[in-house]
Amino acid sequence: MVAASLVLAGDIGGTKTLLALYHSKDGHVSIHRSQRFDSKAYPTLQEMTKEFVGKDKNIVSAACFGVPGPVSDGAVRTTNLPWRLSEYELSDELKIPRVRLVNDLVATAASLPYLGSLDYVTLHPGAAVHEQDTFCVIAPGTGLGQAVLYRDPGRTVLLGSEGGHADFAPRTEREIDLLRYLTAKFGRVSIERIISGPGILNIYSFLRDTKFAPESADLAEAIRLVDPSAAIGEAALKGVDPLATETLSIFMNILGAHAGNMMLTYLASGGIYLAGGIPGKILELLKAGDIVSSYLAKGRLSPLVEATPLYVVKDPLTGLHGAAYLASEM
Repeated sequence: MVAASLVLAGDIGGTKTLLALYHSKDGHVSIHRSQRFDSKAYPTLQEMTKEFVGKDKNIVSAACFGVPGPVSDGAVRTTNLPWRLSEYELSDELKIPRVRLVNDLVATAASLPYLGSLDYVTLHPGAAVHEQDTFCVIAPGTGLGQAVLYRDPGRTVLLGSEGGHADFAPRTEREIDLLRYLTAKFGRVSIERIISGPGILNIYSFLRDTKFAPESADLAEAIRLVDPSAAIGEAALKGVDPLATETLSIFMNILGAHAGNMMLTYLASGGIYLAGGIPGKILELLKAGDIVSSYLAKGRLSPLVEATPLYVVKDPLTGLHGAAYLASEM
């Protein structure tokens, strides 16, 4: 039996949703219980949440949900799901006194001050001494999310972003060819069309259709039967398929360049954190690949980026923990 009240946290994605109840005490949170759901299997978040909370509903004091989309006036229409969410409606239907909706990457950014040294891997250490007041999170998964955390004495400011929908800016002849290929398919090409799970398949299709290398029958079948980005990533990790290997090389180079752009845009000298569903799965490729060189290649301002660390977040529950911390502060 739970003696104290609980807070509810949710990390909502286009593919999966994680819900958890947390104990909250003295600025720290710890998981009471959690569950993973297939997002598309539920018509509403309310229905999913009622099923999860069950018998604990009377002791949930506050809830925070990280959602894929821009939150405005306490409401959001999720980007990759047919859900319209409202803080007022969620509070009323779930009988939870305080409910907050934040962009899912805002929730991830909220967890950064609580990360331990075992929660991330350093790809580039930056300078020994650097300012630590502004941090960026970039999270390629079903889509491309990003957010900023700014710390001023006595306060922390979290900024959401829909920068994943900004235009893709190619840097090389091959990337220009990739842009042309995707423009023919989509009309407008956002950076999310490349740095995401579907983006991995887009890069692979470009290389296949432009005859970079023959397509393996086994990989073609795996792409048809399972998650395409996972199949391509697994083949690249094994290092046995030229198309898959080159796909991930292009993906990592463009991700690195985008991370460097984020650093310059926000002067995020505290560090750039790669989160989301993909970086942790391809960590060995990231450690061995060209992502750092494309991250650092910023011309006259390269020294500024060189002084800034680049990390991969290992804990897959980072966004969920961040939502729990935000709920505990309500």
